[in-house]
Order: sequence, then structure tokens, then C-alpha cells
Amino acid sequence: MTTLDMLTILVSISILVSGVLAVTLTNVVAAAVSAGLASLSASVVFLLLAAPDVAMAEAAIGSGLATFILIYTIHKTGAGKV
Repeated sequence: MTTLDMLTILVSISILVSGVLAVTLTNVVAAAVSAGLASLSASVVFLLLAAPDVAMAEAAIGSGLATFILIYTIHKTGAGKV
């Protein structure tokens, strides 16, 4: 097993952990950040698998924009104050 394979497995495990945290956390802001972390980890996996265009799109839209919109909406609705 090469170093690239080990790194891909390690980052894939972080995607699973972040996804489980996003579903199980009761704090909605922490859940949104965890979902963003899962998306950012997915972009790293895409980069390791030699798909830099997909990695850039996932990092910009999935990790950056979607997380920003989620946190902004939580702030505007006051749902994070529970």
C-alpha cells in the first residue's frame, strides 16, 4: 500500500467522522461547520485522485459557499441561539 493510498483512506475516514458529527450534533452551527469540513475533506480526496477541477469546484461551492449560506441563514433566523 502506497503513501497516497494511506492518505486517501485517512481523509476518507475524516469525511465519515465529519458526516456523522454533522448528523448527530445538537448545536446547528457546529453541525454546519462539520458538514463544511466533510465537504472540504472530499475536495482533498478529489485532489489526491487527480481530479483538480472537481476538487476546486467542491472546495469553492460545497465547502465555502454552502457553509457560508448555512451559517448566515442560521444567524438570520436565530436558530443557533437554542
